[in-house]
Amino acid sequence: MPDSNIPNQSLDEALSGRMASYPDFPKKGVNFCDICPVLADPKLLARVIQAACDHARQCDAQAIIGIESRGFLVGVPAALSLGLPFIPARKKGKLPGELLRAEYALEYGTDIVEMQRTGITAGCRYLVVDDVLATGGTAEAVGSCVMQGGGRVAGYSFILEIAPLGGAERLSKSNPNTPILSMLRV
Repeated sequence: MPDSNIPNQSLDEALSGRMASYPDFPKKGVNFCDICPVLADPKLLARVIQAACDHARQCDAQAIIGIESRGFLVGVPAALSLGLPFIPARKKGKLPGELLRAEYALEYGTDIVEMQRTGITAGCRYLVVDDVLATGGTAEAVGSCVMQGGGRVAGYSFILEIAPLGGAERLSKSNPNTPILSMLRV
């Protein structure tokens, strides 16, 4: 088992030794990147959360948005650590009340993301957190919801970026000059 606690090991080196990959999941042709081994390593998970916190500070984020569901696993502890509000971005039909919503395409279909309107404050700066950046569709849709509510995307934070799928470029086009943290790029 790789040791994520080697003092001189960079975060991306530690992560690259812990990510699991499952071909043809959830659909044929999709290579699913699984962060569960990272979650099972408390010291590595703490480093991931610290990196998200550092990025939130650099972006001057005023709140954290976690994308369902694995974005919650880093977003909630980061928000608690920073003393910032946490806002969940969920799939259609999971939240009550007045909602902001955006439809998006992903590498294996389409979906709708929703956020409670009361979670977004005009002018507030939000860090969007998720586990994997693939095509960028989900994060772009969350950014769209933030803008619908009058907020601003301060930055994005991902544990893993699958660079050939072009998600970072897509986010840069929809939110120019918005910093993107990818802790590991493959």
